[in-house]
Amino acid sequence: MASPIIDFLLTRNSAPIPDLKEPAPSDAEIATMIAAASRVPDHGRLEPWRFILYRGEARVEIGKKLAALAEQREGPLPEGRRNQELARFSRAPLVIGVVSVPRENPKIPQWEMFLSGGMAAMNLMISANALGYGTNMISNWYSDVPEGRAILGLSPQERVIGFVHIGSYQGPAPERPRPDPAKLYADYAGPWAG
Repeated sequence: MASPIIDFLLTRNSAPIPDLKEPAPSDAEIATMIAAASRVPDHGRLEPWRFILYRGEARVEIGKKLAALAEQREGPLPEGRRNQELARFSRAPLVIGVVSVPRENPKIPQWEMFLSGGMAAMNLMISANALGYGTNMISNWYSDVPEGRAILGLSPQERVIGFVHIGSYQGPAPERPRPDPAKLYADYAGPWAG
């Protein structure tokens, strides 16, 4: 079964964030990536996700705010740790935040909406890869604290699905061990019996 799409999916992997360089995707490419990201299962057509672009000087400003928040929470940071926080969003030329936007619906559970957002994040990464860019998605500590989410532009009820770092990448991304697909599925054998 020869298929360039299957071949592409079977070789997809994440590039190291520090190796993602300029140029970043253009505005037209970003629009295409967001259009592809939105073509995911979305029960009830609720659009329970949105995207935040972090680029340009905003990435540096966010780093300063995250470093200050880390010091507020932990006390003075060693220089290496402070520099790590300062560079959180400026290591890649573009970071796109994929945000879960819960909607009230009596028939559709919140977890299903969150999963739809995860699929949107994956489509975003695949479309960026298909356009020739490297990607990597992380969440990190600031995703789990209200103050961090506020710095990053999320409302109190919203949650981070992931921050997709995007940039030009030379060479194949490093491969990692992958699971044996044969161990990941089986035919249905009846109700779980413990």
